[in-house]
Amino acid sequence: MRYKPPTELDQPRPLIIACSPLRSNVNLSTILRTAGCCGVTEVIATGSAKVNPKIARDGAENVKLTVKRSLVPVLKKLKLDGYKLVGLEQTTNSSKLGTYRFPHKCVLVIGSEREGLAQDSLDLLDAVVEIPIWGLPFSYNVATATSMCVLEYCMQYPEG
Repeated sequence: MRYKPPTELDQPRPLIIACSPLRSNVNLSTILRTAGCCGVTEVIATGSAKVNPKIARDGAENVKLTVKRSLVPVLKKLKLDGYKLVGLEQTTNSSKLGTYRFPHKCVLVIGSEREGLAQDSLDLLDAVVEIPIWGLPFSYNVATATSMCVLEYCMQYPEG
């Protein structure tokens, strides 16, 4: 058998991916594909979000994509709804991915390709994680980094 059927989850994953405005529809499409593969059911994008269904594949149909104008009001509402906000960014006080224990009900907040997370978004976060870098360039592609973080979350909560 070449392809295995997806692993069943005991419960839906209480993880939402929230993205700052992304310049590349390839990155957003890749994030949707990752979300679909990992059983994440919701991605929130901001700005002029466009998805390429050939890249997103089944993620385009199976992941709810909500597009909003700006990120901060979305984050404030999700925080009021009981979600912990975890940013993916290199900061002075960020925790290393691999040693960080994700809250079960959380929002993974993703910055834009060049600028990362804006200060007004950083100010709302409950925690910040970063992926270690051992060479150049100084950061991973936004879709690649998102995929690494979502996989780590899934490894911590394999049943959903």
